[in-house]
Amino acid sequence: MTLIKTVMAGAFAFALSMSAAKAADIVETAVSAGSFKTLVAAAQAAGLVETLKGAGPFTVFAPTDEAFSKLPAGTVDNLLKPENKKSLVAILTYHVVPGKVMSKDIAGKKLNPKSVEGSQISIDATNGVKVDNAKVVKADIEASNGVIHVIDAVIMPKM
Repeated sequence: MTLIKTVMAGAFAFALSMSAAKAADIVETAVSAGSFKTLVAAAQAAGLVETLKGAGPFTVFAPTDEAFSKLPAGTVDNLLKPENKKSLVAILTYHVVPGKVMSKDIAGKKLNPKSVEGSQISIDATNGVKVDNAKVVKADIEASNGVIHVIDAVIMPKM
């Protein structure tokens, strides 16, 4: 009887953890992935964490830590300074499009949606998916308040 209770408790705990994982918001999903430490730190410095934890839905083109490391030396450190918060907010919100856009919704299309920052971004989904100069390397990571598409470069608004 104890073995059955242990197995049932374990199955229940697993089911709860699976439902909790599906309920993770964009920020929690990015944190748990482990490859977006720079992006999360930048969102914290820009004061955008609560927004990205909000109702949404949001589509986030998320550069990996490796993508941030491709920027010129000192760029990230400079952007994280309080006096550069306005530029940091502009860059980060340029990576976000209102609504939940899944890859199947744009397959075979070229689009220029307006980012949260206000500028249009270029999306070409006719041969893979490119967002400005970045390639989508993993698509459709669903979160409770939107979707994340992983990109291999940081995209920049015209400032």
